[in-house]
Amino acid sequence: MKQDFILQNWSVWPPLDKEVDEQLIQQQRLSVLPKMLKRRLSPLARIVFTAAIPCLQENKQVPTVFSSTHGELAKSLKMMEMIEAGEDISPTAFSLSVHNAIAGLFSIAFNNQTESTVVAAGEEGIAAAFIEAAGILQEGAEQVLIVFYDEPLPQFYPAAPFKLSTEKSCAVALLLAKTGLGTAIQLSQQQSKTNDGEQALQLPLLVQFLSSQQNKLQLNTHRHCWCWEKG
Repeated sequence: MKQDFILQNWSVWPPLDKEVDEQLIQQQRLSVLPKMLKRRLSPLARIVFTAAIPCLQENKQVPTVFSSTHGELAKSLKMMEMIEAGEDISPTAFSLSVHNAIAGLFSIAFNNQTESTVVAAGEEGIAAAFIEAAGILQEGAEQVLIVFYDEPLPQFYPAAPFKLSTEKSCAVALLLAKTGLGTAIQLSQQQSKTNDGEQALQLPLLVQFLSSQQNKLQLNTHRHCWCWEKG
């Protein structure tokens, strides 16, 4: 398998520059959102929006692919604890805890009426969203926005010794196209017998690949070896 992309823009949150005022930058980016909607954003949703907004082009509709391994699992755990304690669950809280909640809020915020796919990234990690994006581009879309995001697993869930979680939340947005200006990237599939972990562990490696002179990113899973190369 080989698939070519043009990376037209990308953004990560938290930012790579540790000297910037993160709170101020986030407030500035989120200021474009309706106040009522902004109040509904969880901490994870806020970093997703903060990462994605720089990749949006004004008034342009773009298909989106959201990818997360665990979504907002902490919210689900909290609601299960409330049920165990005999408390009532808010319908709003439940609706904002499902795996496609952030994608839904994103579509509402930017009136994005094009297709939106939400991937539950499993063992293949970030590759699944790239494959979904390739399909959207092959169907005729000019661009597609991928947004990867994950937060640390709640301590209730025993992640060790499995490579499932990191200590910090992270969101990475990529604006991809089939043609045009940007950085050419080819995705290919190879053979491997090692394991670099799931999406949460892969995102820092993706950011390093995008932000440096590194020309090749190789991520191994239980079944495949995925390789990204800059043209």
